[in-house]
Amino acid sequence: MPEGTVFFANEPILRVTAPLPEAQLLETRLINVLHFQSLIASKAARMALLAPDKLLVDFGLRRAHGAEAGLLAARASYIGGFAGTATVLAEKCFGIPAYGTMAHSFIQSFDDEMAAFEAFARARPKDLVLLIDTYDTEVAARKVVTLAPRLRALGITIRGVRIDSGDLVALSRSVRQILDEGGLNDVTIFVSGGIEEETLLSFVHEAAPIDGIGIGTSLATSSDVPALDCAYKLQEYAGEPRRKRSTGKATWPGRKQVWRRYDADGYMASDVLSTEDDVQEGEALIVPVLQQGRPIARQPPLQDIRAYARTQLERLPRGFEGLQSRSSYPVQVAPRLQQMAAAVDLRMR
Repeated sequence: MPEGTVFFANEPILRVTAPLPEAQLLETRLINVLHFQSLIASKAARMALLAPDKLLVDFGLRRAHGAEAGLLAARASYIGGFAGTATVLAEKCFGIPAYGTMAHSFIQSFDDEMAAFEAFARARPKDLVLLIDTYDTEVAARKVVTLAPRLRALGITIRGVRIDSGDLVALSRSVRQILDEGGLNDVTIFVSGGIEEETLLSFVHEAAPIDGIGIGTSLATSSDVPALDCAYKLQEYAGEPRRKRSTGKATWPGRKQVWRRYDADGYMASDVLSTEDDVQEGEALIVPVLQQGRPIARQPPLQDIRAYARTQLERLPRGFEGLQSRSSYPVQVAPRLQQMAAAVDLRMR
């Protein structure tokens, strides 16, 4: 399936046709790459659906399970709907917008918090965001109001402030009031620190004046669901369909295709799983990308993959975007595939 496609349980997303030793040589690395990025892109998409009007930024490198995982998490979360990442290498490798503020350690290295703000502003004037919770968040917000005219005279604009601890909803309200009363209505409020899906829901339900959110551990490790049930199975060999029948791990045999049907309004309605040569109504989701080991089409730019993923999420059935739906998406198994499975079972007996 093209990267960014929404898929559902028990649907094949990749088919490899190759001599058995070559196909098995690829197995572990293929699962490693596809599983991890599908997991993180799905987690990011859930968060983007929960907070559609917020600027979401990946802050996960420090907690990711290794450097490559952190880099690929930045890529996957960008596809899933995040605006950018704090992983600078991801900007260089993939062109993902890089976001950042300043460190508590920078502020602590000064005897005066105001002096730290000004020094940082002079050193990094572009897209300036000041971290205000090292000591007292509300006191620091007032310092930002005092400092803003002085920086403006130097041609430096404070773009935002960041809060990284405490009651983020309550602090965002008090800081918003301080900034507005000081004439800094355009200064945004960015928060971080242990953000999870439930946190995002509370921000939305309480109408917190939060503009942007940095999410680290819960995104890069998908801490609530740290793995998907992803498998790579032999379904055909020597021209004959094969399948596994283990309890709880049975597979459908042969080369398969997934067809997706849409309702009159363009929302996903149902999928049909059948053999590759069956003819079904709907859009065929599995498309060729390699033939004889060579790419047959240009890899789309990451921006295009991200836009495609956004379109896919917009076409989810009504109610699914709320993440609380008890409904399951219908995936039907076509009679031809069921007949093939029965024939394989009979042959193997």
